[in-house]
Amino acid sequence: MKPRTGPAGSGPVPGRLRGIPALLLQTLLVVAVALPAGIAIAPAFLAPDRRSDASPAAPPWQQAPTTLSAPGGTDGIGPLSAAAAVPAGPVLAAQLNETLKPDGGGTFTGIVQDAATGRVLFDRAADEARVPASNMKLLTASAALRVLGPDHEFSTRVVAGPTAGSVVLTGGGDVLLSAGESDPGAVLGRAGLATLAQATVRALKNDGATGTVSVLLDDSVFSGAPLSQAWSPEDVAAGEMAPLYPLALNSARFDPAKTTGPRPQDAAMTAANAFAVRLTAAAKASGLSVAPGVARVKPGAAAQSAHAKVLAEVRSAPVRQQLDLMLQSSDNYLAEIMGRMTALGSGRPATNDDAIAAVLQQVRGMGVDTEGLRAADVSGLAAANRVSVRQLTAVVRAMTSGTDTRLRAALAGFPVAGLTGTLGERYMDAATAAGAGLVRAKTGTLNTVVALSGYVVDADGRLLVFSFVGNGLRPGAANKAALDRSASVLARCGCR
Repeated sequence: MKPRTGPAGSGPVPGRLRGIPALLLQTLLVVAVALPAGIAIAPAFLAPDRRSDASPAAPPWQQAPTTLSAPGGTDGIGPLSAAAAVPAGPVLAAQLNETLKPDGGGTFTGIVQDAATGRVLFDRAADEARVPASNMKLLTASAALRVLGPDHEFSTRVVAGPTAGSVVLTGGGDVLLSAGESDPGAVLGRAGLATLAQATVRALKNDGATGTVSVLLDDSVFSGAPLSQAWSPEDVAAGEMAPLYPLALNSARFDPAKTTGPRPQDAAMTAANAFAVRLTAAAKASGLSVAPGVARVKPGAAAQSAHAKVLAEVRSAPVRQQLDLMLQSSDNYLAEIMGRMTALGSGRPATNDDAIAAVLQQVRGMGVDTEGLRAADVSGLAAANRVSVRQLTAVVRAMTSGTDTRLRAALAGFPVAGLTGTLGERYMDAATAAGAGLVRAKTGTLNTVVALSGYVVDADGRLLVFSFVGNGLRPGAANKAALDRSASVLARCGCR
């Protein structure tokens, strides 16, 4: 095998940080993915983490993603050479068969493909439908990018109410609102309710409003049950999921700094009450007052608010940045919201079933064979989901090498081994050091399930896509290590 090297003149690539951040920035973090038509990307990062399969540290999410540059100040690295050698399948398989072993009971399936050609280099029961856990989010991200587009933003509006002196807070899919000022540089908290309240007061005063203002809530853009029967009550109680509404603070968290534990059971009303508090503060200096309490608009009145005068509006972070956060942190709530917004964008109602149907329609539209695929949700929290590793890898390959360049926007959100997101605390030993900073993959964890699907450039400069999924595993066993060792095999390949 050849030793891994970085950009020209940078020397060997170390397997992990080891206290040398400047060297990592120069070597580990600039491995770009070659794309058709000469397009290349450099990774963008968000801080970790939001799920049980992630680092326990609570991140400061208000920062925007940072696109890292190659040495010399360029914004990326040129396309990989098509002449780079493809690993020999039998040699690669021999190594993976040594690493992809369960700790105790259960089994692993897996597949590795050359991204450019689709050639299968490793296949272990690749067509067997398995519980994918949060790897399901890869399907949701793809569908959202195809329907909504990477730069689409969700709107939260205040419109004139049905009676004099009333205003209606109208949810439009942004569940990353903050209670404070809008922050254009943020993802979580980019759109702030304080800013919306101040703009509302200005509009009311410009219209000659006096006296008392009452606040109504319109969250009717979503329909159907706010909770899916596919989710276990235990997961809901633990805060892995909550009733879905088209507006929420902090991805339906009480505190943006606390990313575990119970969530609001009525995230829309929680946000509406926070807006009323901010509106009260903004109205004082203008001679207005705000009536206590918030009520939902009556059935049938929601259609009127859709045509009412817009008083104020704030807009979310673009879909590409929200998907970065969703993939990096594996946020189930945000994934389900993306599914419902994808359904709306497809001309469907925003229900759980329609979110599933819309996502699968787009996956089929990408050319992925969905035979045997069963979807019970779009986040991967449901144990009834079934997806094969061949299908997962087909989605990853569409992102890295397919003809629909909108899908490229998902790649920056893949966690980076040993550095970001749900892989930030992994790849920290000698057995996985070769993959640190190089493997980029979506994780998945349920009680007896682990999964890892992503992409890596091997030591010869060949882009590989892969998926490994374990089912029926012993709870608490060290099965993530098997995934990480296997992905590290790909990173250090030669394999000839």
